[in-house]
Amino acid sequence: MGLLSFFKGVGEKIFNKEQETPAQPEAAEPLRAQALLDHVKKLGLSYKTLTVKTKGDTVILTGSVEEQADAEKITLAVGNVEGVAAVDNQLEVAQLTPAGKFYTVKSGDTLSKISKEVYDDPMKYGVIFEANKPMLSDPDKIYPDQVLRIPQL
Repeated sequence: MGLLSFFKGVGEKIFNKEQETPAQPEAAEPLRAQALLDHVKKLGLSYKTLTVKTKGDTVILTGSVEEQADAEKITLAVGNVEGVAAVDNQLEVAQLTPAGKFYTVKSGDTLSKISKEVYDDPMKYGVIFEANKPMLSDPDKIYPDQVLRIPQL
């Protein structure tokens, strides 16, 4: 899947102070990686094997997943965390399917508005919502600069 960029200053806050502004940045790398792995586990995202490493504000994902959607959801889960600027997804996918697209939320966007833009049908917002669960808990809870997965219909 490769490298995907995110806005470093927005997203879910999962890092503690020691992981955000460590005295020795290289010492915080394993702590940040473990926090991100714990976040993926907490969300219940599916994977066969998963290793999370960090290098500064970049996250490197290795391991294997069953489906392309699983790899994309894991990428979004760790990328939409405050302090993460990029995710290098090196996950191996067992069942290759067409990759989804990614959409960065703009101020004033709603899932219906995004659905109208990408599918030409505002009523297909549920497809986008379902594709981004469990990262999204409510269709009305999206924020500017959040990156969403847009599956092919």
